[in-house]
Amino acid sequence: MEFGKKVKTKTVICGIAAIAVFLVLLMLLQRLLVPKYMSGVYEGRLIGEYYDEEKNHDVIFIGDCEVYENISPVALWENYGITSYIRGSPQQLVWQSYYLLEEMLRYETPRVVVLSVLDLKYGSPQNEAYNRLTLDGMRLSAPKIKSVRASMTADEDWITYVLPVLRYHDRWQELTGDDFTYFFSGDRVSHNGYMMRCDIKPASFVPTGPRLPDYSFSAASYEYLDRITALCEANGIELVLFKAPSLYPYWYDEWDEQMEQYANGRGVNYINTLEYIGDIGLDFDSDTYDAGLHLNFYGAEKLSVWLGDYMQTAFGLEDHRGDGRLSAVWDGKCAAYYSMMAAQLADLEAYGEVRTFTY
Repeated sequence: MEFGKKVKTKTVICGIAAIAVFLVLLMLLQRLLVPKYMSGVYEGRLIGEYYDEEKNHDVIFIGDCEVYENISPVALWENYGITSYIRGSPQQLVWQSYYLLEEMLRYETPRVVVLSVLDLKYGSPQNEAYNRLTLDGMRLSAPKIKSVRASMTADEDWITYVLPVLRYHDRWQELTGDDFTYFFSGDRVSHNGYMMRCDIKPASFVPTGPRLPDYSFSAASYEYLDRITALCEANGIELVLFKAPSLYPYWYDEWDEQMEQYANGRGVNYINTLEYIGDIGLDFDSDTYDAGLHLNFYGAEKLSVWLGDYMQTAFGLEDHRGDGRLSAVWDGKCAAYYSMMAAQLADLEAYGEVRTFTY
């Protein structure tokens, strides 16, 4: 009888060990096969970089490229002592912004949340490629699962976001040196979520927007905008609806009017910086790297200085530059920021283009 119990116990232990080994091998295989985003599409690393940051920011920016390419947290720190982070990703849909906000509140409660409003124009899921750039970087959590379910297109399966190896299982044919070099970790590509570009491409021609059959934002967009507003109010956070000074994609007067009406009706703040280009000091001959779609380093610095003044005046944000511990942290961030700027300028001088985004 005693012998039988020992055999059974040994069988159970061996079974558990076999399952543990299988799971470890599965995770290692997944780690190898999931794209590292260290060459080409660097934006795929943006969402994941947040988790390694100290979570005590005055301001969190949420949204698409209108925040992560146009606003510099380092400029906000150097000029006002404001601590901030950008939780941005390409074509970030408004429900993805909501669930990122819901998740973020598990880590910190900022004084201000600034939401890009451009993606309110999307009222339904768009495509998997953009979904992956936002959702794969999120840690597994209830907000991630809810965001996945809200974002999936018809041919996607939610389980592939929980176990990405199921999506990338055949990527072994496309593996590169990056997959092995950055197997455990990758270089940072952003500065508190900001993607720097120092090259210049003037906005010589800006097309007007085509006529739309309907200028109304969808019910789904308003539903999640309402949820963002309510979540900020419940947590004592000031919400700022933000339209970047990008010349294109076109921002219609009808969209602007809807945001004005929404902000006035809900008692939140709305800033359309297209109306303040002169006050900001932007020059689209020198302050954009892609003919007016996004700002370059010089334009982002100008916008950030203007926006920091607005937020400090409107919300009385504290200047933390006298805090020795925070100053030491941000000294390191500033050093990395200017090191990347110097590297990009050197690349421009040598090759006529920016070839590196990492430090």
